[in-house]
Amino acid sequence: MADFVRQVPEGDNRERDVCRNCGHVAYENPKIVVGSVVAHQGRVLLCRRAIEPRRDYWTLPAGYMELGETLQAGAMREAREEAEADIALDGVLAMYSISRIGQVQVIFRARFANPAAPRFAAGPESLEVGLFDWGAIPWHRIAFPTVRWALDAWRQNPSGALGAPAGNPPEDPAGMARPAGV
Repeated sequence: MADFVRQVPEGDNRERDVCRNCGHVAYENPKIVVGSVVAHQGRVLLCRRAIEPRRDYWTLPAGYMELGETLQAGAMREAREEAEADIALDGVLAMYSISRIGQVQVIFRARFANPAAPRFAAGPESLEVGLFDWGAIPWHRIAFPTVRWALDAWRQNPSGALGAPAGNPPEDPAGMARPAGV
């Protein structure tokens, strides 16, 4: 069994877990979350979470990227898993650094793959899904700050060419603030 000790490996500048026996360095790196703001006729697709953290709160179809998939494939998979929706991606809407929990989030602007007949339903990680007009979004039940940030970014640019992706707001540039009620 490996016996790890915290130390700065040779050639590095941070403490890491290093195996006393073989010198293996166990790097801990941020996880990548991919998702999308799926819009249809001015409304956005939201999912009410069936899992923790933040069960019963509303979120975008999003989740952890899997090994062997691209950012785009991950965002499309998450929409299928959480909202049973086939989507087309328009481009990167936002990128957020949430250093407090070791995440980088890449959020796409998206639409239904078949906008003439959009199809969605609650997947296994969602209690319900729905399309919401801006004024009907359950703002008091939004799961994570980045969901609000991404919805605000979408509202600023719901269609047309995408410029540089939105980022963390000035009041939380490193993603260190804890969401209210957590």
